[in-house]
Amino acid sequence: MQRPHSQRKPLYIWSVFTNKCPRCRQGKLFVSDNAYALKGSKYIKMHTNCPTCGQQTEIEVGFYYGTSYVSYALGVAFSVAMFVAWWVLLGISIYDNSLFWYLGVNSVLLLLLQPVLMRLSRTLWLSWFVKYDPNWETKEAAKPERIVPEQMGNW
Repeated sequence: MQRPHSQRKPLYIWSVFTNKCPRCRQGKLFVSDNAYALKGSKYIKMHTNCPTCGQQTEIEVGFYYGTSYVSYALGVAFSVAMFVAWWVLLGISIYDNSLFWYLGVNSVLLLLLQPVLMRLSRTLWLSWFVKYDPNWETKEAAKPERIVPEQMGNW
């Protein structure tokens, strides 16, 4: 028997791509929905706690330093996928400028996608450390152990 729609577990992939809290998969992680709201660094500003379930978004001081590796991996994956697509659809040869066109177009697209990749890497990183809790409505969010409130925001 299938559970009612309101009781179904939200999909992990959907919650990551929509930047939702990994604990409840409903609350927004970022203050702005627009990844390109570059004025005042709004595109990367996160809520301190999930507005829906109260899960803290920064588990420890410097928690998001690891997202640089995730962002790098996403950029490499994008570049490889684009290289394969370019090769299959347009072809790459050393006898014309197609390789240089690929490099130029890929570089521009990576620059344009950087805000999206940064947000996606933060959401992925948090989701690897905070798991979905089906009882998030009745159970309080766990308090991080390694938080020093005086050091928050010093990075």
